[in-house]
Amino acid sequence: MSKSIAQIRQEFEQAGEKEWDSLCENYEGDGRSGVKNLIERYRKKQEALAAERERLYAMRSFERRYDEYELICGIDEAGRGPLAGPVVAGAVILPRDCEILYLNDSKKLSAAKREALYDEIMDKASAVGVGMASPARIDEINILQATYEAMRDAVAKLGVEPGILLNDAVTIPGILVPQVPIVKGDAKSVSIAAASIIAKVTRDRLMVQYDEVLPGYGFAQNKGYGSKDHIEALKRLGPTPIHRQSFIGHFV
Repeated sequence: MSKSIAQIRQEFEQAGEKEWDSLCENYEGDGRSGVKNLIERYRKKQEALAAERERLYAMRSFERRYDEYELICGIDEAGRGPLAGPVVAGAVILPRDCEILYLNDSKKLSAAKREALYDEIMDKASAVGVGMASPARIDEINILQATYEAMRDAVAKLGVEPGILLNDAVTIPGILVPQVPIVKGDAKSVSIAAASIIAKVTRDRLMVQYDEVLPGYGFAQNKGYGSKDHIEALKRLGPTPIHRQSFIGHFV
C-alpha cells in the first residue's frame, strides 16, 4: 500500500536539507497532485537556499580579501540619530566556516528576524563585544566621539585581540589594530552585518526596558527616535534623564 500524502509530507518535514533531493527523486513518479505540490515546494526551498548562499558568498568578499588575518572582527553601531538613549556598538568575530543564513544589515530585517539572528550569532560567534556611551556622555563629547568610544569599548570586551577590524564606514581613532572602513559595510560584510544586529537588538531591548521605567514617551515603539508622538510627549512632559540635551533643543 502506498503512503498517504500526509505521511509523505511528514517525511519531508522531518528530513534534513541534505535529504530533500533523495526524497524528491523517490516520489517524483507519484502522480498525486498533493505529492507533486510537495516536491515543487521543496525544490523551490532548495533554489531559495542556493540563492541565499550565493548572496552570503558575495557578503564574505571582504573576509576572503583579508583571509591572512586569523581573527576578523566586524564593527557597527546603533543609535546615532535618536533623541534619547545610548549609542551602542557591536563587535563580532565569526569563525571562518560559519554559516548564518539571512544575515544582513539590521535595518533590512524585521524585529523578529533580528531577534532570531541575534541568538544564532551569540551561539556561533567566536567572540562578541558590546560597548555603549550614555546620553550624558554624548552631550559631553558629541555623538561622533561617543560612537568611537562605544566602538573601542566593544573591541576591548571581545576577550581576544582581533587581527583586523572591518568597520561600517568609519576609522576608529585610538585603536592600533589595522582597520578597513567600508561604506554601507553592514550590507557588504557578514562580520559587520552580525555586529549591526548585535548592536541594534541590544539597544532595542534596552529602550523597551526604559519604556517601563519612563512611560509616556513610547520608547518601546520609537526606540528613542524623533517620532511625532515622541516629540509631542517631550513637549508635554519635558525631557527624561535619558534624553540627549544636545539633540532636543528644537523641542524643549
